[in-house]
Amino acid sequence: MATVDSVLAQYEKNKNATSSNANKMSSEDRLKRYFTTVLPKGVKSGEKRIRILPTLDGETPFKEGYFHEIQVDGNWVKLYDPAQEGKRSPLNEVKDALYATKVQSDAELARQYRSRLFYIVKVIDRDNEQDGPKFWRFKHNTKGDGILDKIFPIMQKKGDITDVQTGRDITLFLTLTKSGNGKEYTSISSAMPEDPSPLHEDPTQASAWVNDEMTWNDVYAKKPEEYLEMVAKGETPTWDVDTKKWVSNSQGEEVFKAPSAPIQDPQEEEDTDENLPF
Repeated sequence: MATVDSVLAQYEKNKNATSSNANKMSSEDRLKRYFTTVLPKGVKSGEKRIRILPTLDGETPFKEGYFHEIQVDGNWVKLYDPAQEGKRSPLNEVKDALYATKVQSDAELARQYRSRLFYIVKVIDRDNEQDGPKFWRFKHNTKGDGILDKIFPIMQKKGDITDVQTGRDITLFLTLTKSGNGKEYTSISSAMPEDPSPLHEDPTQASAWVNDEMTWNDVYAKKPEEYLEMVAKGETPTWDVDTKKWVSNSQGEEVFKAPSAPIQDPQEEEDTDENLPF
């Protein structure tokens, strides 16, 4: 029950909380290791079945990390916040500078530069077992209606659902939802535990999945300081194959230019992923 106890402790700790990694894995390989709950275009509902893998040390399988959600070249991306490692965080500097003006409009703009707590859990996607272990990243919900809030009662009532022999798969029910600004996104309406079952009928395969050494750091790239600096200035970083470094597509002055109005994330208080892990 060590895993359940660690999840219980983690849940209690976070439920009332306020709201340059050299990655050698190719983009194609990373995509195979990225579990997403986004419905295909034109589909309004669906299901996905997963198995949460146990940890070797009995600790909670829900790892924590802080990420910024911000638009880069018109696309919403999640950027790892280096402040959690004691490193400089250009996006946090912009947030702090905006808050420091004491102007309400600047405070509203500052919200889009804050980093937020996400959980990352290692799973088997039952529809794509051939891909091996994947990582699922979802947002902590301060309203108590997030994904972990739906999974937590299952572990509380059913015990260790990650157990190799007596654990349980979870079926996620997906629904297309419209946000306040009219944007559509996929939400998880509910999570249902299946009957107890082995992780895999072949013990050798089950052992390979459990002992897989890949971590979420291998899948979710940590952008270097220069990349984050460009994003903080409102520029679009691009990779220069000749110099092998990130360069800005802007030739203007290197000063921060905040947008005139907040850019609303269609999933501001939701716990779904709609973009790539990079």
